[in-house]
Amino acid sequence: MDSHRRKLVFRAWRRGFREMDLLMGSFADKHMAELNEDGVAEFERLLSLPDWKVYAWLIGQKPVPDNHKGPVLDALIAFRYEAQSG
Repeated sequence: MDSHRRKLVFRAWRRGFREMDLLMGSFADKHMAELNEDGVAEFERLLSLPDWKVYAWLIGQKPVPDNHKGPVLDALIAFRYEAQSG
């Protein structure tokens, strides 16, 4: 894994909100190496958003705005439900 991806994994584990650390960090550990460049860019955009905003989307509390929808967020939402049922 290149240094940019490793830095994103590091950031994913250090969100400052424990639930988001676990969700985004675990997702990054499992999927970062397989993301294409568009996926890496989408994940990086998600990391730049406030925790409370992304968390509300992940738990279904708020609908995801069209400008933030994407395959990585979809995978992250699905990953959250996999982790919950596992």
